Amino acid sequence: MQPDQATQLRQLESQLAAEYQTILSKKLNLDLTRGKPSSDQLDLSDALDGILKGNYIAADGTDTRNYGGLDGLPEAKQLGANIMGVDAANVLVGGSSSLTLMFQVASTAYLFGLKDAASAWKNEGEVKFLCPVPGYDRHFTICEQLGIKMVTVPMTSTGPDMDAVEAAIKADSSIKGMWCVPKYSNPTGVVYSDETVERIAKLGKIASANFRVFWDNAYSVHDLVDNAPQLASILEATRRNGTEDSVLQFASTSKITQAGAGVAFVAASAANLAGFKKALGAQTIGPDKVNQIRHTRFLPDRSALMAHMKKHAELLNPRFEAVLEALAGAFEGTDLGAWEKPVGGYFVSFDTRKGCAKETVRLAAEAGVKLTPAGATYPYGKDPEDRNIRIAPSVPTVPEVVEAMKVFVTCVKLASVRQEIAALA
Repeated sequence: MQPDQATQLRQLESQLAAEYQTILSKKLNLDLTRGKPSSDQLDLSDALDGILKGNYIAADGTDTRNYGGLDGLPEAKQLGANIMGVDAANVLVGGSSSLTLMFQVASTAYLFGLKDAASAWKNEGEVKFLCPVPGYDRHFTICEQLGIKMVTVPMTSTGPDMDAVEAAIKADSSIKGMWCVPKYSNPTGVVYSDETVERIAKLGKIASANFRVFWDNAYSVHDLVDNAPQLASILEATRRNGTEDSVLQFASTSKITQAGAGVAFVAASAANLAGFKKALGAQTIGPDKVNQIRHTRFLPDRSALMAHMKKHAELLNPRFEAVLEALAGAFEGTDLGAWEKPVGGYFVSFDTRKGCAKETVRLAAEAGVKLTPAGATYPYGKDPEDRNIRIAPSVPTVPEVVEAMKVFVTCVKLASVRQEIAALA
């Protein structure tokens, strides 16, 4: 490093530090931590309130106010089928949270087995899951809660690195599952390619017994653009390959209607559903069918669903544009960061220089901009390169997102310059 270069770095650090002090004086309180719908988005579903007008009877004559119906209403199954692109016969309808269903299915597979008692993962010693990274922190929490060891595989622009996935499965019979967010992956926004979907469908042929892919299709209808990329059907792919039992699909209306009062779905083979329902029947007499029928009357078919999602996109698009414009304006053509440009979902994934993510998040927090903790997108909260930061712009207003991104850009630059200066010492 030439002396004049060191001087320039210190001058830049001084300039950025002054900008940062100005930001501190604003005493901001902005939150980019979680991918929740904004209040404006929640308003889109206000018609749910009172939609039944006293008519609680489902199409098959079920009085939805009463007990029973472990599987869910037939029309609610069809709603799940419309969201996931599967057959209604393969759908079970739960409460408001697909995360709850994922935990319940994983717990059932671990403790009781989805096939029979002998198939329970607990019988097989150490149990491992493949986790594409960066990934969804709550998936990792389920594994930690159940004592399942997590093995990371890299995410690529077409989905998980399938060479790494297949090699790991062939080499280690203790791998019993894999997490997937196949469309607008959390947090990268990647849509799995047709080849990736096909190769995942074939994993059941090379994996050990009782292997399951947890296909969390949380953003299947959450497009931000017209002519959005299409995700190949994992159900059709498993049927072609004779591996239908190897994949369980999940989705919900949590980011479609009211996030805390939605409906969740699991789609699976008849064998998997039978195994899950055996355990589920010990836990509940039935789900909230009144909420199910409210949703089916609000979203009676696929066209109504997609028209509703277009309204969401109109609210979300300016927020994502604000994030992407800020990143491009500050970092395009530099080595200070790399990011995906998602056309759907709820997140923008940003990679700092190695070793700068935690410091960027810390600086932003002190400046009044909350970000998801650095490392959250990796198992056990440990990003080995300390690079990845997940940005969730849905809740703040557009002007607030613009303001928050000004802070973010300054913090990335300041952390990067200080790291470079420290390396000179």
